[in-house]
Amino acid sequence: MAEPKKRKEGFESSWRSAQQGFESSWRSAQQGFTLIELMVVLVILGLAATAVVLTMPEPGGSLAGEADRFAARAKAARDTAILESRAVAVQVGRGGYEVARRLEGAWRTEARYEWAERTAPDLAGGAPASIRFDSTGSAEPARVVLRRGDDQAVIDVTGDGNVHVRR
Repeated sequence: MAEPKKRKEGFESSWRSAQQGFESSWRSAQQGFTLIELMVVLVILGLAATAVVLTMPEPGGSLAGEADRFAARAKAARDTAILESRAVAVQVGRGGYEVARRLEGAWRTEARYEWAERTAPDLAGGAPASIRFDSTGSAEPARVVLRRGDDQAVIDVTGDGNVHVRR
């Protein structure tokens, strides 16, 4: 009588799968996940959530963006003063700032802008500051310091009317 063939060790799982009706011997639906697998999934979810939180913008934009917007509007006020040959002022207060033009001997507000959430200008004595550009674009030197929490941005207006943002 012929001796039964010996099975090689590497083929044992295939033989068992055939005996079990070709179900996967690696994991059945009843076994579930291991603790390590669950921990790996939680770490991946945690990393993804961290990436999302870090890429979210600040409410009201960044302080640097707020300083850039203010500087751009101050430059536009200077340019308007030169083009129209009349004085233009930027009034800076706690709640925001406004641009006014001198027309027929009186100041008339052209536009009003609110500061972004939690942004506060550093005003000496609490009084509103005024930056006036004359018809040549010149201005009295001025400095506006914007603060939001521990961050600050400085906007300098030089005597020749140039506006610079320092962070």
